[in-house]
Amino acid sequence: MATEDATRIPRRTPRIDADHPHYKWVALSNTTLGMLIATINSSIVLISLPAIFTGIRLDPLQPGNVSYLLWMLMGYMLVTAVLVVTLGRLGDILGRVKIYNSGFLIFTVTSVILSVDPMHGGGGALWLIGWRVAQAVGGSMLMANSAAIITDAFPARQRGMALGVNMVAGIAGSFIGLVLGGLLAEWNWRSIFWVNVPIGLVGTVWAYRSLHDTGVRRPAKMDWWGNISFAVGLTALLAGITYGIQPYGGHTMGWTNPWVLAGLIGGVVMLVAFCLIESKVAQPMFPLALFRNRTFAGGNAATLLGSIARGGLQFMLIIWLQGIWLPLHGYDYADTPLWAGIYLLPLTIGFLAAGPIAGYLSDRYGARLFAAAGFVVMAISFGGLLLLPTDFNYWVFALVIFLNGLGGGLFAAPNTSIIMASVPAEARGAASGMRATFQNAGMVLSIGVFFSLMVAGLARSLPHTLSTGLAAQGVPAANAHQVAALPPVGTLFAAFLGYNPIQQLLGPDILGKLPSVNAHTLTGREFFPHLISGPFHDGLVVVFGLAIVMSLVAAAASLIRARPTRAAAVVATDGTIAETPGATPGAAPGTTAGTPAGAAKEN
Repeated sequence: MATEDATRIPRRTPRIDADHPHYKWVALSNTTLGMLIATINSSIVLISLPAIFTGIRLDPLQPGNVSYLLWMLMGYMLVTAVLVVTLGRLGDILGRVKIYNSGFLIFTVTSVILSVDPMHGGGGALWLIGWRVAQAVGGSMLMANSAAIITDAFPARQRGMALGVNMVAGIAGSFIGLVLGGLLAEWNWRSIFWVNVPIGLVGTVWAYRSLHDTGVRRPAKMDWWGNISFAVGLTALLAGITYGIQPYGGHTMGWTNPWVLAGLIGGVVMLVAFCLIESKVAQPMFPLALFRNRTFAGGNAATLLGSIARGGLQFMLIIWLQGIWLPLHGYDYADTPLWAGIYLLPLTIGFLAAGPIAGYLSDRYGARLFAAAGFVVMAISFGGLLLLPTDFNYWVFALVIFLNGLGGGLFAAPNTSIIMASVPAEARGAASGMRATFQNAGMVLSIGVFFSLMVAGLARSLPHTLSTGLAAQGVPAANAHQVAALPPVGTLFAAFLGYNPIQQLLGPDILGKLPSVNAHTLTGREFFPHLISGPFHDGLVVVFGLAIVMSLVAAAASLIRARPTRAAAVVATDGTIAETPGATPGAAPGTTAGTPAGAAKEN
């Protein structure tokens, strides 16, 4: 028997156990891939919209089709904003790895379905919108649990670096998607979904074979009333804000639309009801008691403000490049999505350069100053963009957006580290979901906030500029005035999609009566960009001015410290408060005053 045991060949396992020294790197690699693929998809559609609308034979500039465009933009982000808290909470209950793995599978399957859209027109748009919503469920599972899995796997001294790699991948993914979407849309619009399939298959198999649940897991009941009230309230509020940018009743925007008002008011009422529900139930999905920790509250406030500012920047830069700068520099409208993505590369490089370094240094020297400094750098870069002329020198523009990316990279990892270190281990899934909710809600809010500000800015100067410019090319005054009186949101979306709408706005009857040289000028590459450049810059002053304010407020929020007390409150996943003598508020059990959970020099 002894001889048999001695000669038995040990059975090899392809899996690395959770206590293996290399497991943390496996967890980081897979969750970073998951975050990357989930966030790439928020922008890969954004840059590919002209090719998608052409592929499904839908005119995006028809008034009735604006809703399709908006829902393609915001549907994915809205669902992720609504679901990440619920799915983070579910990860705390059922296991973070289990929910994360399911997310990879759902994401991959829906990518296949999206790529085979069999319809055209409105039906084809609804197919894409509906399955993008389903895809967002998988993306939410990935986003909600990746930071918690990393926090469980890494020791405190390396956690900031690991979260930095993961979060920079997530943030940079939204800009990588711009380049990738531009490249793929040139070939075939369906390829923007095909690209997910091999990556998703590899990630799914790898996740199921390699990841382990190592965090604290506590059986609990789902807070259904909290989930429902939160989902309905946030959806109504964000949808109301988004539809508010559409014209209504002769107004340039729809803030007087009864449905918009119902969404805004009803959404706020439901969110108030949600807060009341969460304060009463025994096991809330959104442990509001976590916000008693000023560090946690300040970190999430900074996340929200930073996400709104970053989302607004992304939309404005796409409009600036696709609708104005690239056509003025000889690029065909059909090629502008590709080149807009390429010219935005310095922004992504800035993120990638600063993120991991900031995470590593914040582990050694504390996270607060890095997070605050990142926002100050972003505010300076927004000021630089305000000083640029509309027809800028590219290398100056590249330097300014690189600086913006650098600021975002400095902020991302330290901010996440501050938030995740301020909660006990058993609440990390919920905390990760909350952070992701504020981040994703900020991206959706940026559509409504910055588009509204831009439309308001355009409404002041665009009608006169448009009327004067058309009349100078021989367009009859009545027709020029009629075109100039159209809601400026149409002009804004034309620039956003890289279209010249003049031919469509005037029609063949008017263009046919003009001298050929004037008709050629009106429908050429340069007339429309020159026409809107002045009004667009007026709108940029308002948009980037608000972004500067948001960035500076976020910097201040990043510096907020929890008040040290002799007995600090620790929030359990059931929403109850336990007293831990000698701990910092929000610290994990066993940490001492002045030392947050998870890091000796976290703050």
